[in-house]
Amino acid sequence: MEMISSFADSPYELLLTALSLIPITHYVIGIALVSIVMIYDFLEFHIVEDLLSGFRGQRVDLTFNSCSQLYHDVVSKCNLLHGRYMSTPWLSSPHLQTTFLRFFGRPPVFNYRREVLSTGDGGIVALDWLARSDVMEKEDMGNDEVHEDADTPIVIVIPGLTSDSDSVYIKHLTFYMAKRGWNVVVSNHRGLGGVPLTSDFFYNGGWTEDLRKVVQHIRSQSPEVPLFVVGTSLGANMMVKYLGEDGDDILIDGAAAVCCPWDLLLCDRFIGRNVVQRFYDKALGAGLKRYAKKHQDFFTRLSDWDGIEKACRVREFDTSGTCRVGKFDTADIYYRESSCVGYVGCIKVPLLCISALDDPVCTKDALIWDECRVNKNIILATTQHGGHLGYFDGMDAKGVWWVRAVDEFLTVLGSSKLIKRQNKMPKSLLAGPQKSLSDKDPHVGFVKKTDNQIHLDNLPKMGKIFVEAQGSETLSRIDSILFFLKRFMDQF
Repeated sequence: MEMISSFADSPYELLLTALSLIPITHYVIGIALVSIVMIYDFLEFHIVEDLLSGFRGQRVDLTFNSCSQLYHDVVSKCNLLHGRYMSTPWLSSPHLQTTFLRFFGRPPVFNYRREVLSTGDGGIVALDWLARSDVMEKEDMGNDEVHEDADTPIVIVIPGLTSDSDSVYIKHLTFYMAKRGWNVVVSNHRGLGGVPLTSDFFYNGGWTEDLRKVVQHIRSQSPEVPLFVVGTSLGANMMVKYLGEDGDDILIDGAAAVCCPWDLLLCDRFIGRNVVQRFYDKALGAGLKRYAKKHQDFFTRLSDWDGIEKACRVREFDTSGTCRVGKFDTADIYYRESSCVGYVGCIKVPLLCISALDDPVCTKDALIWDECRVNKNIILATTQHGGHLGYFDGMDAKGVWWVRAVDEFLTVLGSSKLIKRQNKMPKSLLAGPQKSLSDKDPHVGFVKKTDNQIHLDNLPKMGKIFVEAQGSETLSRIDSILFFLKRFMDQF
């Protein structure tokens, strides 16, 4: 009885005695296992899922209207969109995919040819061109492939928030598509790409007028050439909004939206939800502050500069900067009015949308599932993994899946009967026959482009500025069709 009472009086002593008998190595192993599980869950790793699938990846899910001619004539012939996406095994986390893109993306090395376009309100945007002849060695190109740059089909690329033509993912896209034969032009946002802010306005997530000017300018120079647009991240939001605003009057033949936020207000709530998302929020906010400091005179004069200096989040910057310059009463009003989701139903041209369900920046809750089932012109392709604009695949992480998927889609689309070339082009915008990028006329000048900077001393005398331009005679519409047919056959 005394022994039982003794044990009953000191249960904690017995517990500590028992725990002291467990080897310390077992504790270390246990703590390590718990830490691994917590990190695995915290960073959303999926290596176990990949292992169970035999590293075959997950199928790409397509959402579309069952009567969609776009699906039956184009997407049904796209192998990548009907296959699987398997991320690089050692990047099996959306956060690793996204950060690897930013810091270790290994962009290709090449030089753009620059054109500076006036927007009409005193502002300017830099258009950076890249063609096959810019990225291929002459000995690698057959005599019949040395075409005039201005006559091959054109793809306009719209970068994301604070990104420009030198951003890693933009370089991956432009280089790949130029090497495949496209004529690619990156439309840098105002104040980015090394150009100054020359008007009392800078871009925002809902600003589409600059894109409209760029499309009109390029279409006026190349009325016979198929013209497409690819928007990424916030640039995709701007592009989709532009497509919906112009509706039947749109001047392009097709488009692709990659990692589009769709609803800026939902994404604002999402990006401040937890510790990991707040990391991206602060990183994007820091990028906006760097942009503002490059144009400090502008923001000091037109916005709340003290608020911008104190801003740590995107919302705080938008409140002190974007809303002041864009005349929005609050950040929520800006997000609601600038979101592209309300314009999806008015889109009249073929549009491919690519999004990852584990995107750490743009929430899957904003995806346009129902809208795609209604609008026959839209195909939504979703993958389980990929991060935000990451999508690295292969063991060496040299490939970017969404870049190849966009190229394949536009190639098949270009060879289909769905594209409408210049039949909608207003006569007032036609600028005569297409010209080589090196054809000199009274409105064309040449300057040197160094480290993405341009010299603007003689800008008022120029309507356009090109760098390292070259070209020859124009091709006919038949040549454009043959180009697409050749590209389409290369898919098989």
